[in-house]
Amino acid sequence: MATKQPPPLMKKHSQTDLVSRLKTRKILGVGGEDDDGEVHRSKISQMLGNEIKFAVREPLGLRLWQFVSAVMFTGVAIMALAFPDQLYDAVFDEGSVSNKTSIRLYGGALLSISLIMWNSMYTSEKVIIRWSLLTEACYFGVQFIVTTIMLIENGMISNGAAILLSSRALFLLVSVYFYYQVGRRPKKL
Repeated sequence: MATKQPPPLMKKHSQTDLVSRLKTRKILGVGGEDDDGEVHRSKISQMLGNEIKFAVREPLGLRLWQFVSAVMFTGVAIMALAFPDQLYDAVFDEGSVSNKTSIRLYGGALLSISLIMWNSMYTSEKVIIRWSLLTEACYFGVQFIVTTIMLIENGMISNGAAILLSSRALFLLVSVYFYYQVGRRPKKL
């Protein structure tokens, strides 16, 4: 019996065959754009995700602002916990407070916020940075409103209270600015 030998296999050069390369990449699902406009170079990067799109393009001065905020919250918290009379006197130019418990509770809340601020300095995740900035902005906004209402009810505004109000308004604006800057979508190059 004569067995017929199959013809020799032809080696296909897919490097030079453009149509074959495009078909292969399409079948593998690489090279195309995803919903965010990202072009994946390989199936592995597509499966694992592109870490570049999650990285934060930090606005200039963000880390400095986070450090200043953390130091400020910690300092005021320690002062409220250890020296409630001096803190009350520095803000309202009045004598000693009758009940120190409320000021110490305020110091405990500030210490909790300062822990958030310290920990947000060491992350590069956009969501955590934005939440810490939003927490800070809400704090300054509420403090500005409450202090303003109290000063209007008392009918007297001291120099310390005016400086306090203006500084809280400034800190609120800076926190909101960084909140929106971190939340912006980076421009595609």
